[in-house]
Amino acid sequence: MGTPRLRPAIRSTGRREHRRPSSPAPNLTPASLLQLIWLASPALPVGGFSYSEVLEAAVDAGLATGETEACHWLLDQLRLGLSRGDLALVARAHSAWRRGDAAEAAALNTWVVTTRESHELRQQTEQMGRSLVEWMKNRPLDARHADQLQLLALLRPAPTWPVAFALAGLQAGAPCRDTLLCFAFGWAENMVQAALKSVPLGQAAGQRILSALADAIPDAVDFAIQLGDAERQVCTPMLAILSAQHETQYSRLFRS
Repeated sequence: MGTPRLRPAIRSTGRREHRRPSSPAPNLTPASLLQLIWLASPALPVGGFSYSEVLEAAVDAGLATGETEACHWLLDQLRLGLSRGDLALVARAHSAWRRGDAAEAAALNTWVVTTRESHELRQQTEQMGRSLVEWMKNRPLDARHADQLQLLALLRPAPTWPVAFALAGLQAGAPCRDTLLCFAFGWAENMVQAALKSVPLGQAAGQRILSALADAIPDAVDFAIQLGDAERQVCTPMLAILSAQHETQYSRLFRS
């Protein structure tokens, strides 16, 4: 993405790159674990498979034309983009929904909308958020969770993907960190599938990239959890430029 490798960039914030929670999270019940697996699955009917999140444009621009380049691109996107933006946002939204703070959830939703760096990236987060709400409506919910889902559905201009996912993770009975791990791995699976189609790559290469992303996700999640509101950010200029170019790209497979 036109930036140095990410670990030095993360250390430059003055915080430790890897910080474990002070106390262990409770173990997931089998039902909660299965709900998280479901949320991370490419089969979840939210349309995640139809987006490459600019990877397709990076391939077209000659920036990710093989396995190594695509792997570096996605690792950079995870550490410089996802961990500082959406993952940190999901952590905050999970806490807001757990406390029943609808005003903060709405403010976080507005933050997501206003910080998307291109029209197609904003369309993606809104479409996937609305689709997740529709999926959640078909799940059995108690009265409190049903009320929260109604509040989520009423968010304007639309419920966004990170805010909706935070509520889905909470309603699955998952702690914050497990919800973030699920969110990140679901993203990683979708991105690897996009790489297979757009670079293109073989299945073995895709599994090697997914392995590298899986190794990096726990640190990215822990980094995101300890970010304060003033430190959360979306600043990925190369992604923004390529996304704008992708909107008019002559031939493309993906919606972003």
